[in-house]
Amino acid sequence: MTRAIQPKNTSAFYLQSIISFGVSVTAVAIGLVYLPVDAWVRGFLAIGVLYVVTSTFTLAKCVRDRQELSEVTTRVDQARLEKLLTEHDPFKVD
Repeated sequence: MTRAIQPKNTSAFYLQSIISFGVSVTAVAIGLVYLPVDAWVRGFLAIGVLYVVTSTFTLAKCVRDRQELSEVTTRVDQARLEKLLTEHDPFKVD
């Protein structure tokens, strides 16, 4: 049975992603703190940023779940095909 090679994320890529996320959220938070507007405007923008961040995590999880589901379905279909091919004897006379 042939399996497709699935790329794996390295530890460095994982660490870079975490650092990048932390830097971006920190930069936006600092920008909101020093923004020359009233407190209610800062609060509104902070809630907007929080909503975008949580929506991004939710979307990433949904995309990952859909991809994993399609991989499992593909593996099951591949196993069924392998079983049919091993059981089939083209020279067998009924």
